[in-house]
Amino acid sequence: EATARCPDLHVVAADADRDARFFEGVLAAVDDLIPRAEVLRPGLVVVPARGAARFFGSEQQTSERLIDTVAAAGAECQVGIADRLSTAVFAARAGRIVEPGADARFLSALSIRQLAVEPSLSGPGRGDLVDLLWRLGIRTIGQFAALSRSDVASRFGADAVTAHRFACGEPERAPSGREFAAELDAVLDCDPPIDRVDAAAFAGRSLAATLHQRLMAAGVGCTRLVIHAVTAHGAERSRVWRCAEPLTEEATADRVRWQLDGWLTMRTVDDRPTAPVTRLRLQAVEVASAGALQLPLWGGLGDDDRLRAHRALVRVQGLLGPQAVQVPVLSGGRGPAERVTLAPLGDELVPAADPRQPWPGQLPEPSPTVLLDDPVELLDNQGNPVRVTSRGLFSADPARLVTRGRDERLRWWAGPWPVDERWWDPDLATGRTARAQVLLESERALLLCYRRRRWYLEGSYE
Repeated sequence: EATARCPDLHVVAADADRDARFFEGVLAAVDDLIPRAEVLRPGLVVVPARGAARFFGSEQQTSERLIDTVAAAGAECQVGIADRLSTAVFAARAGRIVEPGADARFLSALSIRQLAVEPSLSGPGRGDLVDLLWRLGIRTIGQFAALSRSDVASRFGADAVTAHRFACGEPERAPSGREFAAELDAVLDCDPPIDRVDAAAFAGRSLAATLHQRLMAAGVGCTRLVIHAVTAHGAERSRVWRCAEPLTEEATADRVRWQLDGWLTMRTVDDRPTAPVTRLRLQAVEVASAGALQLPLWGGLGDDDRLRAHRALVRVQGLLGPQAVQVPVLSGGRGPAERVTLAPLGDELVPAADPRQPWPGQLPEPSPTVLLDDPVELLDNQGNPVRVTSRGLFSADPARLVTRGRDERLRWWAGPWPVDERWWDPDLATGRTARAQVLLESERALLLCYRRRRWYLEGSYE
C-alpha cells in the first residue's frame, strides 16, 4: 500500500555512521554562524541563542538565519527556541519560538507520549514509563507535572524523576558558552597519522578506553564530551557532544568514530582536512559524580546499571582475554543457531551472514528461547523410528519422543519442513535435513532437527 501511494519512496536501514557523515557538513555550517554548537545526536544540534539573538536582532531573525544556513549546506531543518534545552527540542519539532517563562505552559498541552520520542533526552526505560502513565489515564505532560515529586520517585524510578523535572519546567544545564577546562583529558599522538575511516575507528576505541579509565579512577561519568583533532599542517578542529546520561566507553568510541569519519569525508573538498590527523584529544568538560551513578533504591535497569555491568565485563576480559565475554549478533540463516553470531564485547558487531538477504526455508518466528543440540528419538504408535522420506514427508505419524531416557507422548506436531542447503557441494552438504515442531503432553514445546538420518532436539520454546 505504501509503495502504491508513493512509488518513488525509498526506505533505507538506519545507519548512525552514514547520518553522522552527512550531518558533519550541517554542523560545520551552524558552528560558523553561531559558535559552540553541541551535538545531541546526528540530526539534532543545540546552540546558545541569547547572544545570537542580540547579534542578529531577534530570536525570529536568528531562527531564519539558521534555516537559511542549513539549506545552503544541502539540508532542511526546523528551529525551536525556549528557555530550557529540552523544551527547545520539542519546540523545534513544531518550529516554535516559546515566549520567555512559558516553557511549562507550552509543554503542558503536549501528549505524554512526547516524553519518549527523543532518545537523546531520555533513559532506556522511558517508553515503558510512558506506556504505564497512559494506562493510568495520564494523557498530557501537564497532568504528569501535577503529580507530586515524592509520589513519582517512590512509584516509578529515577528516569521518571528526570521526566517529571522536565514536565514541571525546572531549570537544567544549558549549552556551554565558556572556555573548556582541561580536565581528565585523554590524548593520542597518531603514528602513523590518520587519513582513513578504519584507522579512525581503531583510534577511537583506544582513546575511549584511556578516557574511561581516568573517569573510573575519579569516580565520575562524562555527560559532555569535546573531541579535538590536530592535522599535520597544524589545523585544529573540535566538536562538542552532549548526552542525557553518562557516556559508556562504547558510546564514546562511537562518537569519536562518527566525528572523524565526518571530518575525513566532508562532501566539499574545501571543508576536508588538508593533511592527516596527527593528534586526538578527548576532553570531559561536564561530568556526573559517582553519587549520581548509584543504583536507585526502587530498582530498575537503566543506563547506570548497564554502565556498571559493562565495566565489570571489561574487567573480566582483562583477566581472561577478549573471547571470555561475547555478544550475540543477529545473523542470516535458516536454523535458529545459524541466526546468532557471537562477537567479543567491544569488537565490531558483524554477522556471519547478512540477515537482510532472503533465506528460503528459514524457520518462521518465533524462534526457540533456548538452543540445544541433544540427540533424541521420534517414534510412531508402534515404537518404530520416524524418518524423513525422500519426498520430505514423515515415514509415519509421530506419537512419542524419547529424550534423555524419558519417553513422552505428543499432543501435537507440525512439519516436517525440508531444508536443502548446498546439496551440490560434497564438503558442505549434510544429507537430508528437515525440522519439525512438537508439543508434549507435559506442555513443553520443542523444535526438532533431522540430519544425518537421526533426530536432534534443536531448541525449546519457554
